Amino acid sequence: MNGPSRGSNSRAVRVVAVAEEVPCRTEVAEEEALLRDGGPAVRVAVLADRALSVGVAVPELAPWLARARAEGIPVVRRSSGGTGVLHAPGDLAWSLVLPRDHPLVGRDFVGAYGRLGGGAVRFLAARGRAASWVPAPGLSAECCLLGERGQVLVVAERILGGAAQHADRAALLHHGILPFAVDRAATGRLFGLPSPGPVDRLVGLADLGFPRPAFSAVRALAASFAEEIAAPGRDRTT
Repeated sequence: MNGPSRGSNSRAVRVVAVAEEVPCRTEVAEEEALLRDGGPAVRVAVLADRALSVGVAVPELAPWLARARAEGIPVVRRSSGGTGVLHAPGDLAWSLVLPRDHPLVGRDFVGAYGRLGGGAVRFLAARGRAASWVPAPGLSAECCLLGERGQVLVVAERILGGAAQHADRAALLHHGILPFAVDRAATGRLFGLPSPGPVDRLVGLADLGFPRPAFSAVRALAASFAEEIAAPGRDRTT
């Protein structure tokens, strides 16, 4: 599903559901290209490789970046905020780009994870899993999903996903991840976290009984986000 739908502000919503798995570096570049275009747009893809993505303000000499490189894990810098996310093949990467005057953005967009990430909640609900965005747990200063700022997506009190933002004068990029398989041992090594401990709060789609995401899942997640952009605030519970 790659095509436009009509948004509430009369601008066509570009929907990009990527059929092939893509490297993390490529996905980050494509999302940031959508931001330069100004939106509105939705993009969803399955990641093909292992990588550590890091926020724009993370120091280049941070010890955990060095640990990742020592293990041969590529480091991909995002233009958005936040800290580090260890990605793996099969992760579902999603992104929204919205003009700053779009109803979903609002003045409180920095804290609007539930509003902007509602597509992920509905995607999971349609598959029998109740999810919600809640304040980040504050268990790590370096691991984004266990971090001290923003919100995370939880299922049965375990952390499934997170999101980050980059806003310029014209548009907002709000992007996130639904991990497929969580490598808790590698996460613990990179971010200096014990197990048992904080890393055991993390959960992946595989842990919840989902198969590795296929193109049908990519299209469904993209459609869930696109519906919200086209008609923000519509009740979809019935």
